[in-house]
Amino acid sequence: MTRVNFLLLAAVVACALGVITAQHNARKLFIDLEAGRSAAKKLDDEFTQLQLEQGTWATHKRVEAVASKSLGMRLPEPGTTRVITLGGPEAARP
Repeated sequence: MTRVNFLLLAAVVACALGVITAQHNARKLFIDLEAGRSAAKKLDDEFTQLQLEQGTWATHKRVEAVASKSLGMRLPEPGTTRVITLGGPEAARP
């Protein structure tokens, strides 16, 4: 009888250790999952911020200001502008 009790005790201890190991692994995986979610949220926020920044940098007013200040560009004078149309025989006349 003591032999059966010893075997049952060993089985109970083995099952308890299995449950403890499974719970520990589940907690580690949950921590990894939460860390991944946190990183994904942070990257999503950064992506949104970069999209807003790109929209700000690409506005026509900003591009024109940079072109005039940094590159010394200016709009052409209306008198020096020529409009060339592609088309029929009227376009060939001077």
